[in-house]
Amino acid sequence: MPRVLSIAGTDPSGGAGIQADLKSITASGGYGMCVTTSLVAQNTCGVREVFTPPLEFLTAQLAAVFDDVTVDAVKIGMLGDADTIRTVRTWLSEHPVPVVVLDPVMIASSGDRLLQAEAEQALRDLVPLVNVITPNIPELAVLCEKEPAQTFDEAHEQAANLAAATGTTVIVKGGHLCGQDAGNTAVFPDGTCAHVHTPRLDSRNTHGTGCSLSSSLATRLGVELLQHTEAAEHTAEQSVLTSEDTHRALQWSTRWLHESIAAGAGLQVGSGEGHGPVDHAARARRLEAAASAYPWHHLLATTDSEGNTLDGTSPERLLPVSPVPAGEAVVKPAGPWTAALWAAGGETWHQILDLPFVRALGDGTLDEDLFAFYLDQDALYLRDYSRALATLSARADIAEAQVHWAAGAHEAIAAESQLHEGWLANRARLGGPSPITMGYTNFLRATAAGDDYVVGAAAILPCYWLYEEVGAVLSSQNHADHPYAEWLSMYGGEEFAAEVARSLAEVERAFEAASPAQRVRAARAYLSACVYEHEFFDQAHRALR
Repeated sequence: MPRVLSIAGTDPSGGAGIQADLKSITASGGYGMCVTTSLVAQNTCGVREVFTPPLEFLTAQLAAVFDDVTVDAVKIGMLGDADTIRTVRTWLSEHPVPVVVLDPVMIASSGDRLLQAEAEQALRDLVPLVNVITPNIPELAVLCEKEPAQTFDEAHEQAANLAAATGTTVIVKGGHLCGQDAGNTAVFPDGTCAHVHTPRLDSRNTHGTGCSLSSSLATRLGVELLQHTEAAEHTAEQSVLTSEDTHRALQWSTRWLHESIAAGAGLQVGSGEGHGPVDHAARARRLEAAASAYPWHHLLATTDSEGNTLDGTSPERLLPVSPVPAGEAVVKPAGPWTAALWAAGGETWHQILDLPFVRALGDGTLDEDLFAFYLDQDALYLRDYSRALATLSARADIAEAQVHWAAGAHEAIAAESQLHEGWLANRARLGGPSPITMGYTNFLRATAAGDDYVVGAAAILPCYWLYEEVGAVLSSQNHADHPYAEWLSMYGGEEFAAEVARSLAEVERAFEAASPAQRVRAARAYLSACVYEHEFFDQAHRALR
């Protein structure tokens, strides 16, 4: 774990400064430390007052850290004046650190310059000492002594000139430019660059984004360097950061910050008159929930909320009703048994709709690599889903059911082929199923082949029903300029809705004919498949974020 030191000012409201730095360092996998350059009275609406401690105290803080802790990376933020800048520059010259990232706090969001001319020059002198600098567009212009860039090409040209002149990698932050791509670009001293795409978010929760990105980037560069160090222990090579390391670190930090901004409004921090903070812990909470190994509740439930035994003798005694109402389904249940299934799955259904992947797919802000991961796994899933449907067809006790499931098997494998030939033709493939994809398909195939027919049919159902329901929500958000318009247009068709209705009718018939014990197992299989659907939609964020 990299030990990362933030040298910056404070923010008592917690959204920026060293408070945001420490959160970002922790969220990005580092151990955070801080040296305070300025005590700032600020909140989400702006800065009220600044107190700068004596330089002797700044030096004392630096000495206290460096005398006791090996520092793997440094993030430099607000320095305030020329003397402070020169003090930090001298210290780092005498105490070299492998990774130094500079966030040049020079221009306020209002456009006001925060540094005197002498301090601006001192900051320019500091730039060659650092590995990476993360200016906003106005700050990049000041460092280059140019007018602020209006386009990405102009910003890239300024960054390339600065990188070549200083030997420092410059990050061009797309959030300060126009256009749908708000991603970040690393411009290296040799003139090459690496871009990380991220869709623009419509959010007022942008307080402290510069602090957060630079701190996260310093941490992830520290992670990359430590990996080199561990490898170098077995060789004679010295650990040196490469452009590929910087690109990987920037990918991680950009995507983490995108998720943090998207979740920021949920914090409800600030009066609303200013710009709220980002949610630094959004990714950690999501992964914590995803990593839970506690048994699924529906597999443990034996009674409902009123103490009645769930014995499958009636639809009311099949499964506990979800604490979150499911609402009205687009394709209605075929009878009381499938109505009970829908009511029991309400909480999982709403959790699916609230997943970052589903929300971003709907509003068009989903990263292309996440979408490509989903398509890759969907193609692999459909291959085995087709086999499960074929097995179910062979076990059906009436001709109509055999024909229906067999047709579904054909459609699934045809869709898989279409994905290979179309969407996935020019995209990188993982080469195999993820653990979630494998777990889901193994569950479906084992249930279809090894349990009673009604259990297999119930397990198959969520892929039909929930896919149709999610599709209806997504297709309602489609428009001509949507980046995934072609894909979303495939959702919600009348033909597929008719297939869902036929599946519901067959599951209803199978439940009616089944024994109470079979119904209980079938209902649990249905809810298990619902949870797998949730996991399947969520897995791209887990794999790539």
